[in-house]
Amino acid sequence: ETEVEQLQRLLAGMEKDHRDLLARMESGQAELERLRKAEGERAAQQERSSQLEKEVAGLREKIHHLDDMLKSQQRKVRQMIEQLQNSKSVIQAKDAAIQELKERVSYLEAENLEMHDRIEHLIEKQVSRGGSSARARSKSEYVSSKHLPGPKPLPLIRVVET
Repeated sequence: ETEVEQLQRLLAGMEKDHRDLLARMESGQAELERLRKAEGERAAQQERSSQLEKEVAGLREKIHHLDDMLKSQQRKVRQMIEQLQNSKSVIQAKDAAIQELKERVSYLEAENLEMHDRIEHLIEKQVSRGGSSARARSKSEYVSSKHLPGPKPLPLIRVVET
């Protein structure tokens, strides 16, 4: 009987150990599954992280390239603006010269008309008086020795660029 009791206790202890071992095995398997899942997530995160790093590197390279292109375009625009400013200055100088020449031509045309009128007037006087040549010469000398003013100066124009 004592042996049977011992065997029953031993059997009960073994069953308890069996249950404990089963519970530990299940918790170990659950922990192992959790770790495998976490490791899988970490691997996925590492892969995603390396993919994002590659994308960032590509974007940095593109940004650097675009910055270079932008600087180049800005230099070209500055050069074009300088060329435009130089062209404007040249055009303004030529316009001023043209305006001065136009005024000079107008003045000379007016002077020419006045000379024609004076010559016609002198010829009419000579014809009407009978041809006093000495008098005609003195008047023509008077006309040619007359001091004629030059063209009037142009106003100063400033161009302000904003």
